[in-house]
Amino acid sequence: RTGRANANMLDRVEADYYGAMTPISQMATISVPSSQQLQIAPFDKSSCTDIEKAIIYAGLGFTPTNDGNVIRINIPTLTEERRKELLKQCKSIGEEAKVAVRNIRRDGVDSIKKMEKASDLGKDQALDGQDEIQKMTDEHIKMVDDAISKKEKEVTTL
Repeated sequence: RTGRANANMLDRVEADYYGAMTPISQMATISVPSSQQLQIAPFDKSSCTDIEKAIIYAGLGFTPTNDGNVIRINIPTLTEERRKELLKQCKSIGEEAKVAVRNIRRDGVDSIKKMEKASDLGKDQALDGQDEIQKMTDEHIKMVDDAISKKEKEVTTL
């Protein structure tokens, strides 16, 4: 849910850990002490500053507080501006997913056409294969659209 703290919020955030970019979840324990706060307890206390910097540079809109042992993040309530930003981001991710599905469709259709050209498939089989690929594409595009609209409702609901 939007506006509530969730340990998964930091899934894509990686910090420099002895020269390698490492997900924070592999460097620390992430807990949710309250609905508006995340607490990160690094296994190695010396990595606190690296984790803090990674969270700041991740562009999530969070301001971490580092006391040397744990990092606390207060999750701000969603403003109208932040909601619009999240909606835009949601739509962008959805469009990327649709493009990926369409690229897979294109690759599948190209493979069928090559097989048809090489006489490995008859014309009817090739058309059936292309129809099946189109049906699967339509199903997955609909799944993406449904996920986008579900998330839009979630973000816009106060």
